[in-house]
Amino acid sequence: MAATSPSAASSSSSGGSGGNPAEGEMAAATAAASAACACPICLESFQDEAYLDTCFHSFCYKCICQWVKIVSSKRVEPLSSVKCPLCKTVNVSIIHGFDGESFERHYINQYPRKRHLSDSHELISQFYSIRDITSNTSNVQQFWKQGKYLRKNIWLHTWLRQEIQALTQDENVDAIIYHIHGVIESFIKRQEKEHASKTTPPEKKRAEFKRLLLDAARPFLLGRTERFVAEVELFLVSHLNIDAYSKLRVQRLKESTSHVSREQDVLPQDRSLEDHYLYLLGDETDCNGEI
Repeated sequence: MAATSPSAASSSSSGGSGGNPAEGEMAAATAAASAACACPICLESFQDEAYLDTCFHSFCYKCICQWVKIVSSKRVEPLSSVKCPLCKTVNVSIIHGFDGESFERHYINQYPRKRHLSDSHELISQFYSIRDITSNTSNVQQFWKQGKYLRKNIWLHTWLRQEIQALTQDENVDAIIYHIHGVIESFIKRQEKEHASKTTPPEKKRAEFKRLLLDAARPFLLGRTERFVAEVELFLVSHLNIDAYSKLRVQRLKESTSHVSREQDVLPQDRSLEDHYLYLLGDETDCNGEI
């Protein structure tokens, strides 16, 4: 049986044109606010609110886990990712139990490698899910124009370790760090020799640095390589220690997630929970029956 919404009840009790317009607007606003705080799957208030890690759409943890289970049942092989039921963006994990300082992460594949990494690594990994990052362009230009890249960064090796551990979800990254850090040091040593002559424009030096770093990191970081290279440059430009830079990134993360809109499909109110899942699956299955 279809549930009667607050706005519908208000409209019928007010007798149509005889109602108070202000009360009608208030009822509509209340209904809109309630919808914004409702899980788009069960249409109830959030219970253990959970977020998908790329698009940040939110659901009840139990509801989105059930969604993953239904999608998984239509595949022969285990899932390694799942499309959001609202925007179809591919996500690899579900984040829930967030209390302002820490959170739990449920990976779609159900069989993640054994992890002994800290909450800080999880926050770093989450940060790399943000599509757009902001940076002070003038600071970057000055960094290369004024030769600030020649300054030794005593925190770089340790910073690279925590970044790569977070991105690979593996503690043993010594070989990767040795390779990437070695490429950066070799580049700086060459620039020290060429700095006096100043024959190479700063733009070309920056482009060479990014190209070398991309080539060095891509075999290990795959799709996150370009973002990693951008973060390496921003860390070097900031010339902050690891703790200070981490605080700066947390602020960037907060600013980014605060602008994420929760655009949720409007579902008919008379659907059962099972029907909602089937409705959301919709065009999730292509002509070959694959998700």
